[in-house]
Amino acid sequence: MAVQRLSPSEVATVLADHPGWTLREDGLALVRTFRFADFNEAFAFMTRVALEAEKTDHHPEWFNVYNRVEVTLTTHDAGGISPRDAAMAAAMDRFAPLMP
Repeated sequence: MAVQRLSPSEVATVLADHPGWTLREDGLALVRTFRFADFNEAFAFMTRVALEAEKTDHHPEWFNVYNRVEVTLTTHDAGGISPRDAAMAAAMDRFAPLMP
């Protein structure tokens, strides 16, 4: 079953509902940088996200250095942002509720 890409207005709604996330320059991905107190907190966050990613079969692109986790969410099968990305952004927000 094909994954549908969100319309520009749907993407705008996702961004409004999830402060901290922005649209990548090409408009095909959601991006956010999470910062934590230290590496242990960053790694704990990544572990929670990894379990969710396996459960939903939707995996983020991410980069970690010490207390920083840079995330890119896009759905390659949809050629851009899909409901899967919106759901993963919401899950990440729940896992890191105190992040700016």
